[in-house]
Amino acid sequence: MNNYKRILLLCVGIMVLTMPVYAQSNAGSPNIDSLMSKKMSESGIVGLGAAIIVDKKVVWKKGYGFSDKQTGAAFTTSTLMNIASVSKTVTGACLMKAVEQGKISLDEDINKYLPFKIHNPYFPEEKISLRNLSTHTSGLTDRYPFYTDSLYFNGKDSPEPLGDFLKNYFIPGGKYYSKENFLNHKPGTFREYSNIGAALAGYIVEVRTGQKLNEYSKKYLFDPLRMDDTGWFMAEVNLKKHTKLYEKQDDKVREIPLYGCTTYPDGGVRTSVDNLSNFFICLLNNGKFKNRQVLKAETVEEMLRFQFNEANKPENVKPQSLNSGIFWATKMGATRIGHNGSDPGVRVFMLSDLNKEVGVILFVNTSLSEKEENKFFEIYEDLYQYGVKLKNNDLRNR
Repeated sequence: MNNYKRILLLCVGIMVLTMPVYAQSNAGSPNIDSLMSKKMSESGIVGLGAAIIVDKKVVWKKGYGFSDKQTGAAFTTSTLMNIASVSKTVTGACLMKAVEQGKISLDEDINKYLPFKIHNPYFPEEKISLRNLSTHTSGLTDRYPFYTDSLYFNGKDSPEPLGDFLKNYFIPGGKYYSKENFLNHKPGTFREYSNIGAALAGYIVEVRTGQKLNEYSKKYLFDPLRMDDTGWFMAEVNLKKHTKLYEKQDDKVREIPLYGCTTYPDGGVRTSVDNLSNFFICLLNNGKFKNRQVLKAETVEEMLRFQFNEANKPENVKPQSLNSGIFWATKMGATRIGHNGSDPGVRVFMLSDLNKEVGVILFVNTSLSEKEENKFFEIYEDLYQYGVKLKNNDLRNR
């Protein structure tokens, strides 16, 4: 053997010895499996799927329970489900891609982009920006119960065009217009979570790019991220892969119909744990996925950057306990970053620690009562701690 070959083999050996030894597993462990089974049995959860991401790689994934209780079909990490407000992170990524392309600015008056003009009747001269929309400081609010009672359509996608709905909601004389659609706060001065603000941001992306959000995200996100089973509407995904949805009421679990929503940019994405893992890795890895730069590093940096500080914050926010990126936020007392999602029959987590070392994606196809909401967080925390254990085991084995 010549010296060149010896050196080459030595280098390969060193690489093998120093590479992380994570082997992606869906086998679980007796401990995590028993924890999941116990929490599901206690709560009545029908099915769930999860993935753990350590150092930007999926190191564990598994499904539990059923996607269809009646037929006994298993819930797996390739099962499709609508992901509720975690969709806002996809809208945020589309927004930042449009910024990257020079089609919009986060700080321009949104009325520069819209085919109709929006003015808060309490502060008609104040500018509302996309940064306000994406940090929930726009002064535009979801009017309840109208928002939940009028925008969900059982068994089908919404028949009402997004732009028509928004115009009718925000423009005086529109059939949905009310002064109660606005807060008595100047933009940027008060934070109130706003689904309608996210819908408006998604619509602005559509107006400025000339593409519907589903087309734009497919071209710039879903295709390059190999999210082949992901879409925004029931009509564009394989419903045979879609989970049934369930709701627990009075200790009884019942199936509820699938549904579409008019304001789809705030919660319409349908995807799988496997597909969403690719998207999450891209964001945690400065816009890169499998050696492909899907979003520029500076684009992702701005999306994930904490926007609030003591000198620049809404009056009702303490940055040390709550902060916000572009449709991205701190959670659980500012110990995690990412997004959660909740809709009828749906609970979703996409959260990482602040250092982006351990991430968890969790899909649950069952709604629980408000008093049992803690069950979801317990399951998430069990998975997170298992992820920490996997990471620590790898460090010891290096």
